[in-house]
Amino acid sequence: MKNKEVVSAIVGSAFFAVPYLGMSIALAPALAIGCLAFGASELVLSGVKGKVTLKDTDRDLYTKLTTAKKQNKEIINLVPKVESADTRKNLSAIHDTVDKIISTIETSPKKAKRIDNFFDYYLPVLIKIVNRYDEVENKRLISKEGKEFMTKADKMIADTKKAFDQILASLYQKDIMDADAEMKVYDLMLKADGIAGDELIMKGSDEDEE
Repeated sequence: MKNKEVVSAIVGSAFFAVPYLGMSIALAPALAIGCLAFGASELVLSGVKGKVTLKDTDRDLYTKLTTAKKQNKEIINLVPKVESADTRKNLSAIHDTVDKIISTIETSPKKAKRIDNFFDYYLPVLIKIVNRYDEVENKRLISKEGKEFMTKADKMIADTKKAFDQILASLYQKDIMDADAEMKVYDLMLKADGIAGDELIMKGSDEDEE
């Protein structure tokens, strides 16, 4: 017997025993009170368990998403510090995309298998490079190497924006393909039944003539 059922049985028994033994209420009414108490206890205790969360079902993924949220916060916090308008724009767009990816995985955890490298490699490495970018820019390292690094970093951030957009799109690729297939079948059925497009107009005209 589960814990909640044990508790419910105790509550039901108490609500039966008190009226029947302590208040001399007839057996039938006392049993009815006890049954009602048992049912009410079951409902209350069923609600106590609450909603099962990702933290309960997949601790590793929950940890990855929690870390990703912190990393994404780092990205948006760095945006105001960057001098290049284009790079600021790209970083803001990356932040928005990462937020959508995290939200998608929270809603559909199974999709995480499609983008393992995103959480384990791409996002962490991006954070390292962006932080180094901010460090070099703040220290005004105008050496040849410093300038080359900034140029490469600007390009890498722009390329990352495009790559992350593709990663987000890949999460919905199968959904879009399934929906597209459903629309094609739906359209064929409408046409087969003569209730779509020109066929609908022609059918209506024929009925008017009759």
